[in-house]
Amino acid sequence: MKYEELMNRFSWEEVIKTFDWDMNEYFNAAHECCDRWADDPNRIAIYWENEAGHKETWTFHKLKEQSNRMANALRAKGIKKGDRVAGLLGKDMELYVTVLAVWKIGAVYVPLFTAFGPEAIRYRLENAGCKVLLTNQEQANKLKRTDISTELILIDGLTKNGQTFWEYINSFSDEHETEKTDVMDPCTIQYTSGSTGLPKGAVWAHKIFVSSYPFLRYGIGVEPGDRLYGGADPGWAFGLINCTFAPLSFGISILSYKGPFDVATVYRLLEEYKISNFAYAPTAFRMMMAAGPELVKKYNIQVKKFSSAGEPLNAEVVRFFRENFGREIYDQYGATETGMIVNNLNVTDMTVKPGSMGLPAPGFHIAIVDNDGNPVKKGDVGQIVVDTTHFPQFFLGYWNAPEKTESKMLGKWFQTGDLANQDEEGYFWFQGRDDDIISSAGYRIGPFEVESNLIEHPAVSEAAVVGKPDSAKGEIVKAFVVLNPSFQGSDELAKELSNFVKGKLSKHQYPREVDFVESLPKTPSGKIQRYLLRKESAKN
Repeated sequence: MKYEELMNRFSWEEVIKTFDWDMNEYFNAAHECCDRWADDPNRIAIYWENEAGHKETWTFHKLKEQSNRMANALRAKGIKKGDRVAGLLGKDMELYVTVLAVWKIGAVYVPLFTAFGPEAIRYRLENAGCKVLLTNQEQANKLKRTDISTELILIDGLTKNGQTFWEYINSFSDEHETEKTDVMDPCTIQYTSGSTGLPKGAVWAHKIFVSSYPFLRYGIGVEPGDRLYGGADPGWAFGLINCTFAPLSFGISILSYKGPFDVATVYRLLEEYKISNFAYAPTAFRMMMAAGPELVKKYNIQVKKFSSAGEPLNAEVVRFFRENFGREIYDQYGATETGMIVNNLNVTDMTVKPGSMGLPAPGFHIAIVDNDGNPVKKGDVGQIVVDTTHFPQFFLGYWNAPEKTESKMLGKWFQTGDLANQDEEGYFWFQGRDDDIISSAGYRIGPFEVESNLIEHPAVSEAAVVGKPDSAKGEIVKAFVVLNPSFQGSDELAKELSNFVKGKLSKHQYPREVDFVESLPKTPSGKIQRYLLRKESAKN
């Protein structure tokens, strides 16, 4: 299919008809992602495997029953529509069951990343007012010295009655009536880092699953009978929605592997589970290329569609996959607040231009504009913006932060903060950020949170954090530190500061490099000029 033909044929009215409930009356993500497919007792939802080789096969029927039980368990704890429930786990079936259960009672799910340290976890729990946190003992240990009001449910611990997690859940009925939520009722609060201030919670409506349809169907190219393996972590938007629950809303099977990334393991999984559709971050694809073509030949891999998201993909990686898998990787672009809005569409015959973000997604109204909101000429750099008055809008604003929401608006346009230009054929090309967000291995890292934690160390007087170009990760976090008078810079102190942040925030946020400086460049009003530090970092 040609891109132009797809754009002309696309209709939101037709998309709406693919869902089970009429969204003009009510709509619930859990019903669309699970229950609507559960009448067939043999229809497989999730193939699950962990690093130790333990395997489970979950049908939609089983997923429905267990999420019903979990919904009843949460209701027994007093959780009701609108309440917030957090999850701090990796790719665990207990997590997937709980997310569905939260949506079934009309509550709001708050995803957390397992690499977060105690301060990062505490802030999000308290900011969102989470009543319950589903986690495990390893993660709970991070909170031992942290005063939080959230009740913990441990998947590897015992209840007060001495029951295991599944014994407790199975003590509840598997009958539950899903809340008939409105399509614009909130379902999730996904925290996202900003260049100033602490992370802010982007609130999604249940409508995100309607708005995600064009990306899943045409970008990734999901079709009946597919088996999809998406490697992203469910603590982040792409992993939670595009690798897990949005594919399930199509009634297809997904693979969830709980274990570290290893190229040979990935190839084995692709072969064993007959994966037809594969989505991962650029870092993973670069590692697959680095492992070489000989390893590819050892496996019978039947993937028909490859997709990447998180940061621009290197041209040499695209060529490697074309030569060794017979299929290019289709790069995709989106933002937490907008969904996936610029795509290389797997279902079309469009030319893949290595390094390009692709073309605008069907059904969205996006543009590249100047600072006044006026569209720029082809070839000129501007900011990618999305029309919030258009149908696919599902972003409800930032949790308890209307001023932050307003600051992202430019008339009807939501400002992504990403700079790009368009070539003569309409392809988008990423040019950087208009703020100080760091993009490292697909993670978006705000400098403020890292700087705030550095300053808590007794040696640090001031700190500024920027992204330094890196061939493997895109960027790494680099810190420029002004020390208090009684301290002297050394390799040992640099390592100590890195570990200090790593212990408080997460494994992807800590500074990989620390430079000690006499002072930081600032504007007359005292704001740190990070762009000068980025220029300095790029030289080294």
